[in-house]
Amino acid sequence: MAVPAMAGDATVVHPEQWPKGGSPLPADPAIESRVQALLKKMSVADKVGQMIQADIKYVTPDDVREYHLGSILAGGNSKPPGQPYPVASQWQALSDAFYRASMDTSKGGLAIPVLFGIDAVHGHNNLVGSTLFPQNSALGATRDPQLIHDIGEATAQELRASGISWTFAPTLTVPQDVRWGRSYEGYSQNPALVAQYAAAMIGGLEGKPGTAQFLDAEHVIATAKHFVGDGGTHDGKDQGDAQISEATLRDVHAAGYPPAIKAGVQVVMVSFSSWNGVKMAGNKALITGVLKEHMGFDGIVLGDWNAHGQVPGCTSEDCAAAYNAGLDMLEAPDSWKGLYKNTLAEVKAGVIPMSRVDDAVMRILRVKMRLGMFETGAPSTNPLVARSAQVIGSPTHRALARRAVRESLVLLKNSQGVLPIDPRKHVLVAGNGADNISKQNGGWTLTWQGTGLTNANFPGATSIWAGLQAQVQAAGGSAELSVEGDYKQKPDVAIVVFGEDPYAEFQGDLPNLAYRPGNDHDLDLLRRLRGQGVPVVAVFLTGRPLWMNREINAADAFVVAWLPGSEGEGIADVLLRTRDGRIAYDFHGKLAYAWPLSAAQVPVAAVARGEHLQFPYGFGLTYADRGTTAPLSEDAGIALNAAQAGVYFTRGKPAQGFVVRLTGANGAAMNVDAVPAATPDGSLRISALDYKAQEDARSLSWSGTGAAGVELVAPTPLDVERETNGDVLLVTTLRIDTVSPGSAAMIGVGCGVGCGAQVPVGRQLAELPQGQWLRLGIPLKCFRDAGASMGRLDRPFEWSSHSGDRIAVSEVSLGTVADRTLTCATQGDKP
Repeated sequence: MAVPAMAGDATVVHPEQWPKGGSPLPADPAIESRVQALLKKMSVADKVGQMIQADIKYVTPDDVREYHLGSILAGGNSKPPGQPYPVASQWQALSDAFYRASMDTSKGGLAIPVLFGIDAVHGHNNLVGSTLFPQNSALGATRDPQLIHDIGEATAQELRASGISWTFAPTLTVPQDVRWGRSYEGYSQNPALVAQYAAAMIGGLEGKPGTAQFLDAEHVIATAKHFVGDGGTHDGKDQGDAQISEATLRDVHAAGYPPAIKAGVQVVMVSFSSWNGVKMAGNKALITGVLKEHMGFDGIVLGDWNAHGQVPGCTSEDCAAAYNAGLDMLEAPDSWKGLYKNTLAEVKAGVIPMSRVDDAVMRILRVKMRLGMFETGAPSTNPLVARSAQVIGSPTHRALARRAVRESLVLLKNSQGVLPIDPRKHVLVAGNGADNISKQNGGWTLTWQGTGLTNANFPGATSIWAGLQAQVQAAGGSAELSVEGDYKQKPDVAIVVFGEDPYAEFQGDLPNLAYRPGNDHDLDLLRRLRGQGVPVVAVFLTGRPLWMNREINAADAFVVAWLPGSEGEGIADVLLRTRDGRIAYDFHGKLAYAWPLSAAQVPVAAVARGEHLQFPYGFGLTYADRGTTAPLSEDAGIALNAAQAGVYFTRGKPAQGFVVRLTGANGAAMNVDAVPAATPDGSLRISALDYKAQEDARSLSWSGTGAAGVELVAPTPLDVERETNGDVLLVTTLRIDTVSPGSAAMIGVGCGVGCGAQVPVGRQLAELPQGQWLRLGIPLKCFRDAGASMGRLDRPFEWSSHSGDRIAVSEVSLGTVADRTLTCATQGDKP
């Protein structure tokens, strides 16, 4: 019968219309008997502890010992204490410490081993020296389930070698609008491909049910996520609302779950998102009625990071509704202690029935026993730990990742047969992605956002430039690296590597599919080289299709490399001939996501309307395909407004609708209509200067006795609260010409009359190298914490100082990547 999720037909669930399923693991009488015996010994407090997962940043082994917590996790920015970029031995030691605490019965508690989960989503991406595979949107282009299985197996081995036995992967989302910032976590827009990959990846991570390899010492617990509909939210908004029919929810967005359950997945993570207004974390009809009862899932149903706090009537510290909806374990990273207290009271009061508690705890214990946690001992006793140096980043695993790079490359254009390249020639490699291992990996790489990293953070990895250089030189040719495309010797061909900077989750949400609107730096580089008579091969690093028609037109060949991971030489394998002129590897990849015709087009929706696409799902050329790609339309379909992408000032000019305003030391303000200009009292002057192009930057010099400032005034107030809650920075591309140690420089924002915040930064600025261009970031949280209302910024950038300071500015924008990141006001900075 139909189970109502809430009033209204749009939210009624019909479980009988969903795929019927069950666990591939027949009930094990021995395990079930042990579960029941242990359950009888557990106090209510013991049981509640098992139902809570805390983050290692906010929990200690002593906490686990005291509260009998069932699970811990390491979030994207959570590491072993004092280890921002941990190696295997540090993860092993931390995992052992938590395990020993959970097994300590010295104070009369029960010995129940704690589960340790981590986001190993493209390899063990929280471990220095690990093998990093292409992100999932790249793997979708390979159409190779066996490859996906083998990647899962390799990832499991590297996890086990570091002392961890649970990954929050695979992501089984089916993104329908790639404006969504998590699109690269999905294999494809095609539910059939996602379903195929679900079984393959889970089989690799966990082993095959019914065999001795299932959850053995070389395999880990997998997590199917995020149940369900996260890839179908309105306008591609992260944590948004999927306003779709039950049939679409079932047939498109849930396609990966029946094969995941059949493959033996032990955990399903429930989504942050909603379905027709109902938060998934509180949707009993889908969690209990469909997933548990009809699909027959008998493992752990886990909530996402404080997602229960978004359920109506709940907070992060109190949510009986989520447990009653069917969640067995709540991920309460920083809220676990309050959640424990309130949940314990609600269980004792009967608000959460004991039958629901026992069901949750039985599922948790069952999974722990299937993993053999009660017998295998401390994580460091795993045989792979003793061989961790040979397992983590092993040649075999890196070769597998390199193969995945080769198979995932998609060729969109190859005019005049510029590819493959003769490696005996002189090759220029340009673009800011050429020698940037962080950029080629994207988000969820050593940090949550994958930012703030250098190549030194990736021992054993190979940048795209390094891979090209090695093969060109081995063949007798020569290679030259220049990010800006300058060269000492005119090249026979240029390979320009560029694309999206790393991001994760909502920080990657876009208003449209324009690539860097208002910032044509990469386009200009392609055009300049081609205008010099150099054949140009564009290599695009991205988590998703974007409107690139101008860049495709400006290149002789255009290759989508997605986010290829740590093994950049896989790109050289395909782009270059062998030294004897053969083609060793052809292009293999086919689009797993359709490519937009305009920046305004959402491809999946466009197909439903019968619209033409630029490149359809499944498109991908090979070297056998000849002919010149006709020039593509350069009509974006929308105004390329830089401000929509968080760009407020670019190439020395304010974004469309913005105004540059100077305020003198006497308080008089003036708008800058042309440069040079100065405040009437002469305390602040602005003039044009050249950075990368003619007059693409502005020089600011202070000479008054009091504080004077420059600010960018927005045409309408900006809401950046969501960005503030993440790790987004206000990034200024600048050059410090003169800043004294005693400078009173302030960076700030304004939010209306009498509303704003300024952060003193003079001391930090004085420590920066002078005369060098760099990207300087300051967390938006600094302004919020200083009192600004981040939901209504009318002045998203302010800079004030006193006499003697001189800086040059080329760009101001929101971002996650900076060469230097300032801290909030610190002792020693002047107020």
